Amino acid sequence: MVHPLSSLRGSSAEALHDLGDRLDSGSLTEEQYATLGSDLFGVAALLRSEPALRRTVTDVSTAAEAKSSLARQLLDGKVSGPAVDLVADAVAKRWVAARDLADTLEHLGAVAVVRSAGREAAGRLSDELFVVGQTVEANPELGTALSDPQRSASDKAGLLRALLASRVLPATMTLAEQALSGSHRSFGAAIGEYQKVAAATYGEGVALVTAARELTDAEQERLARALSAQYDRPIHLNLEVDRSLLGGLRVEIGDDVIDGTVLARLDEARRRLAG
Repeated sequence: MVHPLSSLRGSSAEALHDLGDRLDSGSLTEEQYATLGSDLFGVAALLRSEPALRRTVTDVSTAAEAKSSLARQLLDGKVSGPAVDLVADAVAKRWVAARDLADTLEHLGAVAVVRSAGREAAGRLSDELFVVGQTVEANPELGTALSDPQRSASDKAGLLRALLASRVLPATMTLAEQALSGSHRSFGAAIGEYQKVAAATYGEGVALVTAARELTDAEQERLARALSAQYDRPIHLNLEVDRSLLGGLRVEIGDDVIDGTVLARLDEARRRLAG
């Protein structure tokens, strides 16, 4: 299961930073980024399914050049050139835990897929991922089907394709299918992580805004401006309506929660009276 990459420490964190810089260079076309993303997902899956290989390419006692050479021998002709180069570079680095390598490659795969959609489509990609997650959450039968261990991966992917068809970006479809891999604790958790990647790739943050009613475009714009000013970076809003809140807003950005709902204020008043 992928652990939060913010938890990477020491040489693993340094490796993630260095490898991420390669993707940030913008030297690939959108089509090449799409291929790279899929290839990195495949290599991450291979490392997780082959413990002996994972241990070999993360063994600190083995020379970096030998590990890079092994990676090239295994991958040449099977994945794209950029993927071979990046993985060869990755295995040459030091990893605190063997699992850090696969987790990092999956994360970089998600970044590459986001870049394949282009900067102008980043907001749409984030919105589509949010809708996919909300749709699955609102349909328990669908969620059960997508998490059913008795169903094959291709069957689950077929369900998603039937649901999404041509209504979403290719990048959204790729990430939704990757969310079925089981590397996160749930499909919804994977989609949520990919939303953060979609925003962070272009220097944005994501705010989950829960309101008692639909917000107008003007209200959304004002809220986005205020949050962007507070956090000193662009903030992308994901909106959901919960009429039980009675009024006001609840905003979640990372670990920060700003609860200005009527329900929250009533609960606070009750606590004070009880105290």
